[in-house]
Amino acid sequence: MTLISSYYDPKAADWIAATPDAHRGAIGGLWEELGALQRDFLLAQGLRSTDRLLDLGCGSLRAGVKLVPVLEPGRYYGLDLLQALLDAGYEREIAPAGLAGRLPRANLLANDDFDARAFGVTFDVVLAQSLFTHLPPPFLARALDRLEPVTAPGARLFATFFIAADGAFEGDVQHQPGGIISHPDRDPFHVTPDMLSRAAAGRSWRFEWVKDWTHPRNQKMALFVRL
Repeated sequence: MTLISSYYDPKAADWIAATPDAHRGAIGGLWEELGALQRDFLLAQGLRSTDRLLDLGCGSLRAGVKLVPVLEPGRYYGLDLLQALLDAGYEREIAPAGLAGRLPRANLLANDDFDARAFGVTFDVVLAQSLFTHLPPPFLARALDRLEPVTAPGARLFATFFIAADGAFEGDVQHQPGGIISHPDRDPFHVTPDMLSRAAAGRSWRFEWVKDWTHPRNQKMALFVRL
């Protein structure tokens, strides 16, 4: 059976738990650079300290360790496929940084279907950095449906993608800077702008582009606004 991505490998959890700093490498490295980039981007987009933020595919909290200090205590939430990444991020990053008092452990859940209803709150902002680059395009529509019950009108989902030009979906695409080669049928995946627009059409979301946010591997940022 072909894995959707390496995150679905049953051996990944053991490797992350047993290997020092594996939790950083497993999510692509660039720990400080990308953590700060996500924080600074959201602040520039008007993130408020009172917002409830869901980090979808939060991994080992690369963004979380930067965002928890700028949000009021208890306002950051994280959802990820791998419990091992959540555990490592909390124990090796959040706790040593003295942030455990601002991030309840219950605010981090492992879930393989984008289902954040168990948190019992409504989110103002959702961040999905380098999540859909590891998933086939149909997963976006599923995520939009799952997020509808936990977001109010006006909530914003910021999500990154590797982009192929309309009409160029079937081939491989090299992205600069970074040199990453994306594919239509395997990880890392790419989409077209038209596919993003069609995923939102007929759902409670409006698709918009965000200006280039200088991602070091040329992932582009899309914005979905809850209707």
